[in-house]
Amino acid sequence: MANLDNTPEYSVSELARALKRTVEDSYSHVRVRGELGRVVIARSGHVYLDMKDADAVIDGVMWKGVAAALGFRPEEGLEVVAEGRLSTYPGRSKYQIIIERMEPAGAGALMALLEERKRKLAAEGLFETERKRAIPYLPRVIGVVTSPTGAVIRDILHRLEDRFGVHVLLWPVLVQGEQAAAQIAAAIEGFNRLEPGGPVPRPDTLIVARGGGSVEDLWCFNDEAVVRAAAASDIPLISAVGHETDTTLIDFAADRRAPTPTGAAEMAVPVRRELMERVEAAGGRLSGALLRTLDRKGNELKSAARALPRPEALIGDREQRLDFAGRGLDAGLKIGLERRRSKLEALAVQIRPQGLRRDVAERRRRLEDLGARLSDCSKRALIAPRRDLGSLSARLEALSHKSVLARGYALVKDEAGHLVRSAAAAKDGQAVTIAFADGDRAAVIGECGAPTPPRPKPAPKAKPPAAGQGSLF
Repeated sequence: MANLDNTPEYSVSELARALKRTVEDSYSHVRVRGELGRVVIARSGHVYLDMKDADAVIDGVMWKGVAAALGFRPEEGLEVVAEGRLSTYPGRSKYQIIIERMEPAGAGALMALLEERKRKLAAEGLFETERKRAIPYLPRVIGVVTSPTGAVIRDILHRLEDRFGVHVLLWPVLVQGEQAAAQIAAAIEGFNRLEPGGPVPRPDTLIVARGGGSVEDLWCFNDEAVVRAAAASDIPLISAVGHETDTTLIDFAADRRAPTPTGAAEMAVPVRRELMERVEAAGGRLSGALLRTLDRKGNELKSAARALPRPEALIGDREQRLDFAGRGLDAGLKIGLERRRSKLEALAVQIRPQGLRRDVAERRRRLEDLGARLSDCSKRALIAPRRDLGSLSARLEALSHKSVLARGYALVKDEAGHLVRSAAAAKDGQAVTIAFADGDRAAVIGECGAPTPPRPKPAPKAKPPAAGQGSLF
């Protein structure tokens, strides 16, 4: 068919390219406000999404570099303002906005999304107080999830070193941007997967930390994956995100919330100096209690000793009774022998000489037998008193001051022979006698460390007069 009006013909590709140039030239920079619908993050890192309002939908593309620089994660239902340029995709005859910058449509949009997510997670019980665990009082290993290059890790390490140096494991992560939430959740789960006693020590406490920032900067800590990882952590977790006025959802799921990263380090470990002072104070109290107990027991022992009778009083009467019994036994033996000898002599006079010898021999035998029996009786009678005397003598020896002197002690007596019982009772220059176990020595009292004054020499004795003629004077 002939072209009668001379209208130029385009191929499909030529027309698509022409439309693309027209759209890009006419809308090289646009600012669009709308609600995010479908959001897809490709493996390449590019983000494909829909922006919509009540009447229309426009496709959007955000390249990998732009998506990584976002301070929050694009999510369905979030109202945003996107800046970029319009373009077409000839392969599908679609127009789309190439997004170069995106931000939430005011803080109210983010806060509304935050409140909705908070209600959802709270309804699941992730923020319940019963789920929270106590932070170990003195952990051996602390795991820190934060950026390796920021001031946060330096502040935490410095405060830990000041208070109580412990082993610290750092799991480096991004703390802002599109990939930050996934890395933080993976770090918490990774620490929990460490086996106790393995090549990498398992932390006793976790700290998830970041410095202050805007709501968009801290948005990754509101991510659902991060909150669920914190709530599921078997290791007690301290959240230290932002400043004291900043609040994120991980704060509600953590076991403790610190106002700052430095405050998290203070919560994690006690102060070594305070611990040492407490130990020293406890040791002092223990020593004082022990000394007071020893003093009390010593006083009780002295009181009990004063109530006991003197050793001499215990054995003096028995010694005297033994002496009297010994003298009476000797006298009784002599009197008994004399009586029997007299009776024997009287009988000897009455009997005949022949029978006398026989009777004398018999009586001598009986007398010797009686004498042996009497001797045995006397010995047996003395066994118990002798044993008692030995026991009392041993007790007297144990309680005697001489046994104390034999162990290296000494007694100090003044010139009158009285005991000097204290240092205050001794006067400088006073002559004393020191009694040792093997004898007495004379001494003079002086200050400790002062030279001992020389002992005065005794006056020479007068020589006896020479034999011979005496003096007239």
